[in-house]
Amino acid sequence: MAPLIRIGTRRSALALAQSGMMQRAIAAAMDLTLEQVVLVEIVTTGDRIQDRRLMEVGGKALFTKEIEEALLDGRIDIAVHSMKDVPAEQPPGLTLAAIPEREDARDAFISRDWDSFDALPHGARLGTASLRRQAQALALRPDLQIEMLRGNIDTRLRRAADGEFDAILLASAGLNRLGRTEAVREYLSLDAFLPAPGQGALALQTREGDTDHAWVAALNHADTALAIAAERGAMVALEGSCRTAVGAHAILDNDHLTLTTEMLAPDGTARWRRAGTLGVVEGEAAARTLGEQLGHQVHLAAGDQTLPG
Repeated sequence: MAPLIRIGTRRSALALAQSGMMQRAIAAAMDLTLEQVVLVEIVTTGDRIQDRRLMEVGGKALFTKEIEEALLDGRIDIAVHSMKDVPAEQPPGLTLAAIPEREDARDAFISRDWDSFDALPHGARLGTASLRRQAQALALRPDLQIEMLRGNIDTRLRRAADGEFDAILLASAGLNRLGRTEAVREYLSLDAFLPAPGQGALALQTREGDTDHAWVAALNHADTALAIAAERGAMVALEGSCRTAVGAHAILDNDHLTLTTEMLAPDGTARWRRAGTLGVVEGEAAARTLGEQLGHQVHLAAGDQTLPG
């Protein structure tokens, strides 16, 4: 039986786990079998380059570019991305059709020898490739030695277990989806470690004009989509990429959305933050506008002090 829907995905264990979840949900929404909704594995430039920070070789778009090209070429019908990897602007002809319910947005602290971030000894080696996590960690602990850590989750966990680092930081969502929560020593606070815009959420991307399907309504989670609209609005204003240390997180409570966004100096010596609230009924466009406004306020406060040298 020929597939009816082809889902493009990166080849990592986490990407395949996430895409497999979406494959099953889309098949159920469309009343199709898994043989009719297939995964198409695509190796991205970001997956091939493991020895440098992404900001040195082109940014987060390296995780989406080849998959988006497959969508535009008609080789796949849906792309599944981690939302925090999706660039601020959509390529012409493509759209984010659905945003499923978000996983845990927090960062996780992982260490062989230490129970918590605060317990790390003076001068401890902290592994991360994220400029945001680096800046937030140094804002709290300027004595830490930040060391570059790339690779898939299993590779990073193994290096931490082998003692190559005193600790590493990873997104809780990925560990949850892979069933690797036993490695977590501490879940870091959303205040001290404000997540990347979109962290913990997935993006289902399609061609424009190809969104009139049952799976779109079934998988789109309105509250998550609203929060992501606010966070991505802030990201646009802050030019959020791998070259800037940017955090943004929106919380919905009692029919109100509260967005907090920040930018940090890469060495953690300065931190600029703003927060704002709007009514949920105002919708995604208003949430995006709130994000843009708060992001602009942070950008004005920070000036040009935040780019790495």
